[in-house]
Amino acid sequence: MAEPTPETHVIDFRTAERLLDARDPRGAVKLLDSVITSHPDNTAARLLRARAYFAAAQLRPAEREFEHVLEREPDNAFAHFALGRTLVRAGRPTEAVRHFRLAAALDPRPDFMEAARFGDKG
Repeated sequence: MAEPTPETHVIDFRTAERLLDARDPRGAVKLLDSVITSHPDNTAARLLRARAYFAAAQLRPAEREFEHVLEREPDNAFAHFALGRTLVRAGRPTEAVRHFRLAAALDPRPDFMEAARFGDKG
């Protein structure tokens, strides 16, 4: 089998986006694995893989990927929001509040603002 090229990785990334949109998160993860192996600091690929893990209810891997993105992009409002949703789904709503509030502070979108008041704790 031929070694993947940058063009192959772009095709895999775009195909993974389509698979996620088509509700095939496991297929998306599979394609993104090789992209991330070749480009471990590509936050767009990691964010997409985190979303795919979340959609596949693989919450621990989703949490790790969102955290990885936030280590490199601490001002990524969507990653904070998505990590918050992941934590809520994992039964850890108290931990989620911090990320919801950071998301809302970084980007006052209505959905982020609403989530920031989750439980009114924090």
